[in-house]
Amino acid sequence: MKILHLSTFDTIGGAARAAYRVHRGLREIGSDSWMLVQKSVSGDRTVLAPKTVLGQVAGRLRAEVDGLALRPYPRVNKAVFDIQRAPNPLQHRIQQINPDIINLHWILNSYLPIEALPRFQKPIVWTLMDMWLFTGGCHYTQECEHFQQSCGTCPQLGSSKFNDLSYRTWQRKVKAWSNLNLTIVAPTRWLADCARASSLCKDLRIEVIPFCLDIRVYKPIDWQVARAALNLPLDKKLILFGAISATQDRRKGFHLLQPALQQLAQTELHQQAEVVVFGSSKPESPVDLGFPAHYLGHLNDHVSLALAYSAADVFVAPSLQEAFGQTASEAMSCGTPVVAFKGTGLADIVDHQHNGYLANPFEIEDLAQGIRWILGHTDSEKSLRLAARQKAEQAFALELQARRYLDLYQDLLAQTSPA
Repeated sequence: MKILHLSTFDTIGGAARAAYRVHRGLREIGSDSWMLVQKSVSGDRTVLAPKTVLGQVAGRLRAEVDGLALRPYPRVNKAVFDIQRAPNPLQHRIQQINPDIINLHWILNSYLPIEALPRFQKPIVWTLMDMWLFTGGCHYTQECEHFQQSCGTCPQLGSSKFNDLSYRTWQRKVKAWSNLNLTIVAPTRWLADCARASSLCKDLRIEVIPFCLDIRVYKPIDWQVARAALNLPLDKKLILFGAISATQDRRKGFHLLQPALQQLAQTELHQQAEVVVFGSSKPESPVDLGFPAHYLGHLNDHVSLALAYSAADVFVAPSLQEAFGQTASEAMSCGTPVVAFKGTGLADIVDHQHNGYLANPFEIEDLAQGIRWILGHTDSEKSLRLAARQKAEQAFALELQARRYLDLYQDLLAQTSPA
């Protein structure tokens, strides 16, 4: 069985890392797995990307062409809204590879047009990295529920018209994908439930397979060594928060974390704790977090991330919506307990008061209580850390996820094979 994964990137960004880990895990258990991307930085010979300057420029041009359609909507965040209309001649390359099954991952940023999928004529597995598959273009719906019927009058476009770009994009999906041999894999029950509630996916087969990580890389490091490497204090409890553009992306919940920390600063933790943020540089005008803050900037290599997680006493992931929460799983694999909100994909990662704390959505007071609960349980700190690491080993190991995917592929091919 030959498997082909399609992803815009291989290791650039969290979604790309998740896609590459599926591919790598399958290779490690002996599967004939290949990956086709627009841009690769992994150096993996089984990851195929355009080799010419023309091919690389074409990717940027496609994104610019698709971006023109968003010009009438100045309020939209172009980074989290994709229409996938610009053509990309991938069909010839896919025919050369001749896979038995195609696994789509994060194929946005104008990599794969909506109308291309029916031409593949292969069973397709689509691993959800966000909610885009079943929306009119947004990556996350926020409070909008239009995707359950049909998109239109899109709040993220700032549109008051039903027949807007989101509705037209949704209609393109309905038309192009009506007869696809498509199976969906969601990394969490929350995202699977969202897909089942959508008009586009409600009749499809939906499986849940968690994202994985290399637990040999993301492993506990002596906290003193980790702090010394990152120039962090040895005599404080450290509260870690991290995401790409951590302090700017509202979905990541920094606006909830800030008042929670300010509340904690009024407690006995005032002189005991400090905050560490990665994924964001120190702002020109730093916000008041109630505690001294250390900004680590963007950490792109696995070793630096493992050091940051291992240095912390608690990792906080206050996202409002999260498909999975790879930073949380990485933190737990490094033995660091996690605080997050119930009602998102993070609830599949954190087990309440066992390896972390799940706060009531989206209560600032309970978020603060979760941080305080972990930091205040010094007698059980070791057990919390051991439980966090154990969860990663049992649920997120690379080989475990790869075998789940292989079982799914074999099942799908058995159903399509002639009797």
